[in-house]
Amino acid sequence: MVSLRFLVCCLLFLASSVYATIVSHDGRAITIDGNRRVLLSGSIHYPRSTPEMWPDLIKKGKEGGLDAIETYVFWNAHEPTRRQYDFSGNLDLIRFLKTIQDQKLYGVLRIGPYVCAEWNYGGLPVWLHNMPDMEFRTTNKAFMNEMQNFTTMIVDMVKKNKLFASQGGPIILAQIENEYGNVIGSYGEMGKAYIQWCANMAQSLDVGVPWIMCQQDDAPQPMLNTCNGYYCDNFEPNNANTPKMWTENWTGWYQNWGGKNPHRTTEDVAFSVARFFQRGGTFQNYYMYHGGTNFGRTAGGPYITTSYDYDAPLDEFGNLNQPKYGHLKQLHDILHSMEKTLTYGNVSTIDFGNFVSATIYKTEGGSSCFFGNVNESSDATINFQGETYVVPTWSVSILPDCKTEVYNTAKINTQTSVMVKKPNEAEDEPINLKWSWRPENIDNFLLKGRGESTMRQLFDQKIVSNDQSDYLWYMTTLNLKEEDPVWGKNMYLHINSTAHVLHAFVNGQHVGNYHAENGKFHYVFEQEAKFNPGDNVISLLSITVGLPNYGAFFENVPAGITGPVFIIGKNDDETIVKDLSAHKWSYKTGLSGFENQLFSSESQSKWSGDSVPFNRTMTWYKTTFKAPLGSEPVVVDLLGLGKGTAWINGNNIGRYWPEFLSTEDGCSTECNYRGAYYAEKCQTNCGEPTQRWYHVPRSFLNPKGDNTLVLFEEIGGNPSFVNFQTIGVGGVCANVYEKNVLELSCHGRPISAIKFASFGNPRGKCGSFEKGTCEANKDVVNILSAECVGKEKCSVNVSAEKFGVPECDGATRSLAVEALC
Repeated sequence: MVSLRFLVCCLLFLASSVYATIVSHDGRAITIDGNRRVLLSGSIHYPRSTPEMWPDLIKKGKEGGLDAIETYVFWNAHEPTRRQYDFSGNLDLIRFLKTIQDQKLYGVLRIGPYVCAEWNYGGLPVWLHNMPDMEFRTTNKAFMNEMQNFTTMIVDMVKKNKLFASQGGPIILAQIENEYGNVIGSYGEMGKAYIQWCANMAQSLDVGVPWIMCQQDDAPQPMLNTCNGYYCDNFEPNNANTPKMWTENWTGWYQNWGGKNPHRTTEDVAFSVARFFQRGGTFQNYYMYHGGTNFGRTAGGPYITTSYDYDAPLDEFGNLNQPKYGHLKQLHDILHSMEKTLTYGNVSTIDFGNFVSATIYKTEGGSSCFFGNVNESSDATINFQGETYVVPTWSVSILPDCKTEVYNTAKINTQTSVMVKKPNEAEDEPINLKWSWRPENIDNFLLKGRGESTMRQLFDQKIVSNDQSDYLWYMTTLNLKEEDPVWGKNMYLHINSTAHVLHAFVNGQHVGNYHAENGKFHYVFEQEAKFNPGDNVISLLSITVGLPNYGAFFENVPAGITGPVFIIGKNDDETIVKDLSAHKWSYKTGLSGFENQLFSSESQSKWSGDSVPFNRTMTWYKTTFKAPLGSEPVVVDLLGLGKGTAWINGNNIGRYWPEFLSTEDGCSTECNYRGAYYAEKCQTNCGEPTQRWYHVPRSFLNPKGDNTLVLFEEIGGNPSFVNFQTIGVGGVCANVYEKNVLELSCHGRPISAIKFASFGNPRGKCGSFEKGTCEANKDVVNILSAECVGKEKCSVNVSAEKFGVPECDGATRSLAVEALC
């Protein structure tokens, strides 16, 4: 019996007389509806998918063994202009939470409202930065007032819809602030005072569920501090009476423009989870379970890609990422089967040395065991209760009855799905789309230098544009006389810049462009330019590619052309510098095509279909296409383009930049799961475009009739290579150990053939299996063909009785199979 005297908090369902959420006194569990629970959760961010996708994503989460769905709340998306709110479309937070409720799952609401999340400006609105006397995330009155206003509004919305567990709703936990403990030292005593204020403010909102603070070792009571990272088994809460909770288990990593594709192995993710629960964990959340897509201008950074796949169990398009999804599902099922023992059992450990240990959870009804081997280089053979067990390197074995191993994190018994892309069969010639075009109207800026406002100073782009656009023109007119000391045969434009991408023009002529590389966003651009006697118009186009989202004082990281800007004249050995920083500068936010909504389906602007130019800067392109047949996810291949933005039927599918290639080195065809993971450990896609495929949600498409694709190309590209495809399962393969069950599924399509099958000690990997030195004495291909071909999925017990006895001299036997869909 849990004594209420020791409870951190308790909640009462209004609809019933049972406790909804209780954090238990011994820190071992969260009690839900009177039952002590092991909770498994997954992050799905509502704005990174569409409302039409939510039911399927959440359903797959539930089928994958999740108990809860976790999401951030994005302040800058919901309050893009101060006191003007948006909860429409994929910003419909309440609809998302109700979809969670419909699936009978719990919710974890991370209000923040600073979220990081690789989201533009960490989720904080830029108008906040431009308020007088503003400082973020500290005891600043202006910031605290705005933060409290937004947080209160979100809480009131959720309360109004009775979505907190205390009201009978799904939300069992809420979060205030986010990872502040990582930066608190930079704020000194004001940081400590701020986090105390956050706690008091949150408590005053009376949500009836516990509040959490992740990465906050000094979280004030009754806040519950939690862990974020690749591994949290060593984490201990700052109060022994609160549960051990892991709010972000990073299933992979995000991708930057110019970067490679990061991957985290299935074995390592499973190891981290099993190790966490071996060592007393009670709540674990995958970040991300479905990453999704950074539509529009939502990607942060700088330089975070449109894709936010995160190597998650559900990929960017919502497909099962196998084997990661299936291997974790099996782990979840086993942990849930041991729930009572894990939450009520007495705990004991045995240290076998060499980083190998056993943890035993024992109740009167039985016991469950974990065998962990954290050694990075050698397998372990241990003797436990008279039996011998082999625990592979960097793995955890689970024995629900402390006798029979039913799961090991390093032994994958689920299928690998081979995803393939197929041409758009709705088009007769899908690659040869017919294009029309029109130029971006920039003459006023290049030749006249006229903008919306004029100041004798170079300002940070955030201050001028208020983040209403990626684009900001800086323009000035310079009157030169031939007797001016700077005049000479060799004249240069010199710019100290923090623009992510810079285009420079003098008298309408393109002088050059530059994009920041290798994380160096403060650079000097210097280029020879032709100046004329008299007036010269200097036009500089600054482009941002996502504002910073992390770090102390990240809001003060400059963007744009912060100067100084010089004209340099070189005559023989003499160099003369003319500083233009205090000149009269004219500013213009955005581009004409954006203002005129050339991307809109309702646009009446004229386009030309004649002599479509390629590799032309500042150019708009438009084409029509038929929606691909079927229901599989749709992608558009933008290979051949430079950099810009794409719209489907007026919906902004995000920034593109396929011209930006990753470096040639640092990739590997094999990834060793053994040893601690880090973002650069397992990378692919060296020397290739960072991203060439872009998600087009089916809800953006007209299933019948024409659809419109509009591109704005900044630096020059060739749209003739653009084409639409679908992505789905082309084949599946697996290598399943004996005494397990082989499950094959083509996810809605029939299994068409068994390409390879071998029972014994087969070698190789998916796509390149081959028979080993011993083989079953029955025709394995025929057996599997009879069981599986023509079916969408099949299940087969892997045993010698089924496939025949191979002569393997006691070696571990397995079934390798490759099937076509």
